[in-house]
Amino acid sequence: MSKYYTPGRTKNLYDPKAQKPFRLSRSKLDLFINCPRCFYLDRRLGIAQPPGYPFTLNAAVDILLKKEFDIYRAKSQTHPLMKEYGIEAIPLAHAKIDEWRDSMRNGITWQVPDTNVIITGGVDDVWVNPAGEYIIVDYKATSKTEEVNLDAEWQIGYKRQMEIYQWLFRQNGFAVSPTSYFVYCNADASRMLFGGRLEFDIKIIPYRGDDSWVYKTVNDAIGCLNTDIVPESGDDCDYCKYTNAIRPFVK
Repeated sequence: MSKYYTPGRTKNLYDPKAQKPFRLSRSKLDLFINCPRCFYLDRRLGIAQPPGYPFTLNAAVDILLKKEFDIYRAKSQTHPLMKEYGIEAIPLAHAKIDEWRDSMRNGITWQVPDTNVIITGGVDDVWVNPAGEYIIVDYKATSKTEEVNLDAEWQIGYKRQMEIYQWLFRQNGFAVSPTSYFVYCNADASRMLFGGRLEFDIKIIPYRGDDSWVYKTVNDAIGCLNTDIVPESGDDCDYCKYTNAIRPFVK
């Protein structure tokens, strides 16, 4: 992991005087909310938080779900799981669906007026209901004995993620359903034998988003980047707590 970490990054840095478009992702907006200092160090000074380990099993679930829903997208049919949950919609067949799902190179984007900042986000899927409204969909994978839900405090990040996606599509002029869905895959670890395969219980969880906070947060984040003063850390940032704790012991 360490060979890919570059704490002194010199590329993809925000320059207040630059005219070149600067991409600011949905995940970096969430970083700003959690810790303005870490956000500033990352996007302005090139000192990012150390990366976590990749969730390759989660990525595999994501890929397989996309392939499966694409089968029904091509046929303009409702997926059986959507029928099971009474969701009147079909996977959206749009020329840009693959572009919107490519978070690294494309995603759904919108340039903030009077700035060079482009907000980006890569969705997992988009469905469309009979009213023509786009339904934003996110895939999640886990393995737990209790019923999956969105009730944990840390899952506020999931909800903000969905609301930013809804906001981005609305900024692009699309009619967006206020109700989005999490397709939650929970691996069953109770089986006595592994047998070389995991079995998942799949649950669709509706979430009614409220994106009224997003535009202000976007402008606050841009304002943060435009200052020459490193901001205070977030109230509950583990990275800042760690660096503060070791500071008396290192030169």
